[in-house]
Amino acid sequence: MIRRIGRNATAAVFCLVWIFPVYWMVLTAFKPAGRILQPTPEFLPVDVTLGNFAGALAKPGFVQDLLNSVVVVVAVVVLSIVVAFLAATALTRFRFFGRRGFLIGVLVLQMVPVPALVIPLFLSLKSAHLLDTLFGLVLTYVALVLPFTIWTLRGFLHGIPVELEEAAMVDGATRGRVMRSVLLPLVLPGLIATSVFAFITAWNDFLFAYVIMKDSSGYTLPVWLVSFSTSTGTDYGGLIAASTLFALPVVVFFALVQRHLVEGMTAGAVKG
Repeated sequence: MIRRIGRNATAAVFCLVWIFPVYWMVLTAFKPAGRILQPTPEFLPVDVTLGNFAGALAKPGFVQDLLNSVVVVVAVVVLSIVVAFLAATALTRFRFFGRRGFLIGVLVLQMVPVPALVIPLFLSLKSAHLLDTLFGLVLTYVALVLPFTIWTLRGFLHGIPVELEEAAMVDGATRGRVMRSVLLPLVLPGLIATSVFAFITAWNDFLFAYVIMKDSSGYTLPVWLVSFSTSTGTDYGGLIAASTLFALPVVVFFALVQRHLVEGMTAGAVKG
């Protein structure tokens, strides 16, 4: 009993430490501008205002950057999941020359620091005339998330018995029908888990969106957040309110798929 109480108390402390920054961000977003930087902290709401949110939504470029972010995120999630599923299926169900080397390459790519890829990707997109295009930005994010998604889905597919596919093919199903009707439903938790990773990567990235997109009409929301800091100062109220709005889609998406995400990450960690 005492040990269980101790574990629960420790877990509660960790949860409080984790959630406090989020609580402080939301609380600050509702504070009047004059109370945000006061020396005495206020841990409970005193004066509540929606002025910070109104100012953030009225900031130039919000609608366009939101649309750009949505287009990029949807394209990245769909493309990365489709390509990763096909690649993982080939790696687990077929034997071909270079298969082991490809797997080692996937692991090596996951260890490369992301900032080290900025210049090579910039030069590659420039030579392909894809700089300052949303398509080029989508390809960049897909390249960043594919190593993780391929490796994760490979673990799920390793846990699916080959006999299920063989039985379906004996009944007359083609390879494509087997992938759609047998493999795809069984690997769905893994697809959801990897889609969350792709979503967060594309939604939160600032570095590549700022480097690749030169025209402000192609910026995404992370770049829009920087516009609250200018040479004359920082609009902290608007910045915190905008950050709260920026975090909402991730929270909503995670809430919708969190049950499948837990199942997917657990299964992927023990299979393959």
